[in-house]
Amino acid sequence: MMMFRVWCVVIFVSLAVYTAPVLVAEPNLFPAFFSAIEGGGWQGQFNLDFVFMLSLSGLYVAWRHGFTPIGLLLGVIAFNGGALFLSAYLFVQSFRCDGEVRRVLVG
Repeated sequence: MMMFRVWCVVIFVSLAVYTAPVLVAEPNLFPAFFSAIEGGGWQGQFNLDFVFMLSLSGLYVAWRHGFTPIGLLLGVIAFNGGALFLSAYLFVQSFRCDGEVRRVLVG
């Protein structure tokens, strides 16, 4: 579990450090993101794949919280926050669940 927690921290810190200056330089990611999907090619395929991964992440978090209002809110945040949110979420859950993998993943 310690390595999992370390990996969550590495993901969170790496993405936060990378995202901050990109967000300042280009605050609206949607035109570039969706134009790549419209244009086809590997960048578009990657972006479409990423959208589906985000949707699975959002559904997972909402499901884990029983689709309650807070669960739905967290699901939306998971969809929009991507690995930055999910790494922090799973890091916190790993402590809340006393490191029991089944409880971390299933609730």
